[in-house]
Amino acid sequence: MRRDLKKELRHLYLPSPKVVQQVDVPTLRFLKIDGQGDPNTSSVYGEAVQALFALSYALKFRAKKSPLEINYAIMPLEGLWWADDMSSFTSGDRSQWQWTMMIMQPDFIDGDLIEQTRIAVMAKKDLPGLERVRLESFTEGLSAQTMHVGPFSAEGPTIERVHRFIEESGRERIGKHHEIYLSDIRKADQSKWKTVIRQPMGVR
Repeated sequence: MRRDLKKELRHLYLPSPKVVQQVDVPTLRFLKIDGQGDPNTSSVYGEAVQALFALSYALKFRAKKSPLEINYAIMPLEGLWWADDMSSFTSGDRSQWQWTMMIMQPDFIDGDLIEQTRIAVMAKKDLPGLERVRLESFTEGLSAQTMHVGPFSAEGPTIERVHRFIEESGRERIGKHHEIYLSDIRKADQSKWKTVIRQPMGVR
């Protein structure tokens, strides 16, 4: 049995870049890890991403070989971003950025399997971030989102489009700025990077 959750949840993970859309995001389960600092230079950020992918791939192989015999595609890396002083996002002081990096997990991946797999991975690899990874349900609910195509440094106008959509809908921004990274930035040209930009919204 093979599953591709990104295709099953196409409306959440593959939006059009041409329009901003309103979506209702259900409760989903993620491996998560928190941190602070510049994602381009922080060793903690690099360790967090490495730990998330190492554990996610190990879980995939265990599920495939277990009685479940389910082969599923690894979901993309996602990030929640904020700061105590939001001006740090425009001032360039990335050291103040706070983040939660996460990868969605299928509903049949439970806590016991994660702990067993974590122990097995730690026995083979020295991954400082692995101990800080947790499984957690996450509900965003009503949100606005679109696809940004291009480098992260050019996201500004796309984010403004999402914020304007929320304001014109008579709602207000709540929760945290959410990005979903669909491209392998090690291989793809920056001009073709695809990132889902999502912002939860509530009644004004």
